[in-house]
Amino acid sequence: MARRPTESNQPLRALIDEAGFSHKGLARRVNDLAEARGLTGLRYDHSSVIRWLSGQQPRDPVPSLLGEIFGMRLGRAIGAGDLGMRASSVPTDLGQEFAHGWQEGITIVTALWKADVERRRFLLDSTFAIGAGATSTVRWLTLPAEGRPAARGRHRVDAADVAEIREVTRTFGRLDNRFGGGRVRPALTRYLDTEVAPLLKDGSYGEETGRQLLSAVAELTKLGGWMAYDLEQHGLAQRYLIQALRLTRAAGDHALGGEVLAGMSHQALYVGQPRHALDLARAAQLSAMRSGVATLLAESHVMEAQAHAALSDGKAAATSLRAAEAAFERADPESEPEWIRYFDRAYLSAKFAHCFRELGDSPNTVRSALGSLDMDSGYVRGRMFNLALLASGYAQQGELEEACRVGAKALDLAASLQSARSRAYIADLRRRLTPYADEPMVAALTERSRELAKAV
Repeated sequence: MARRPTESNQPLRALIDEAGFSHKGLARRVNDLAEARGLTGLRYDHSSVIRWLSGQQPRDPVPSLLGEIFGMRLGRAIGAGDLGMRASSVPTDLGQEFAHGWQEGITIVTALWKADVERRRFLLDSTFAIGAGATSTVRWLTLPAEGRPAARGRHRVDAADVAEIREVTRTFGRLDNRFGGGRVRPALTRYLDTEVAPLLKDGSYGEETGRQLLSAVAELTKLGGWMAYDLEQHGLAQRYLIQALRLTRAAGDHALGGEVLAGMSHQALYVGQPRHALDLARAAQLSAMRSGVATLLAESHVMEAQAHAALSDGKAAATSLRAAEAAFERADPESEPEWIRYFDRAYLSAKFAHCFRELGDSPNTVRSALGSLDMDSGYVRGRMFNLALLASGYAQQGELEEACRVGAKALDLAASLQSARSRAYIADLRRRLTPYADEPMVAALTERSRELAKAV
């Protein structure tokens, strides 16, 4: 009879016995809880549990997951020490929580930046979690007014510090639009961790400066989330957007909060969650109406239209598109925040084109996509998206020559971008051209697009 290996982690053995778990059952519970927390790449089995019993320290976030599992089963708090393990340095849900208090929110967001700079595996492996977005939206809408966002730290924060953060945001935004999120996101996260975090954690500022500071940091944090989204790091992106939303609440900036919610709706659509996107777009509308920013209201209506289109509800989409158009006509760009000025007629046309494409209306897809190309030359990634959108409209109409001509232009721009979304747009165009795969011009474009994908 084979001799049972010596188990050096007796505390864990005692908990397994008390809970009545088999090795296989415990491993399965770890995998299931990790998935519920939006974490991917964690696949454990009975042999993993045997290794932990022999004294192996599992990597983060397993100790905290085990603590939750045993705590729920046994009805008491179970820490890492109770498991015979070292504590995880950060919680697995870091950044998914919309804090009830603004000081707690600062603790969470600065820890998120630190863990991101350190490239913590659980952040990179995390996936989009609808529950986290829904809870954050409810809290954004229902939390009572915040207290004074003032602090008495060692370092005085003044208007120059806020102006620097805003200028850095503009610079990173231009680079992101020109080169894609992959080129500049590491530098942005380092700036947040090394330059911005000390201002939040140990700064001295009064209420007015505090509101300006938190609003500026929220905008930069939103940009960091947008870059992660562009790289299809969806769990990480969502956490940044949730924390940006929390910062806007502390700042009392309902306009920027609405913009963050619209961005969250955008991401939800991209990951295939149109009903969640619809909820987020409607929450953005409430913020837009409260702030009086007409362009933001247009954006939130057009995001609602996209969600309806994704749900194949053409009538509701048309109603939302008309509301978006009406709001956009009322806008006065000169009196609105600088961060919304990207949303111009060309951007609105691109959103219309997305809706029409989803609804199978190829003539209006082409018409709106053509209008979307009348855009600022600095938005290289956006132009690439709009060219791919136009090409797909031509493909829907069977105009293969035009589809391939415009698609080739989209490929030219995609080659200069470090953007997973650009590759996704190209892959979508390739899929739409599949029925014509035997046509020489389509075959040539398809082959070129595959070569581009290999080069990433």
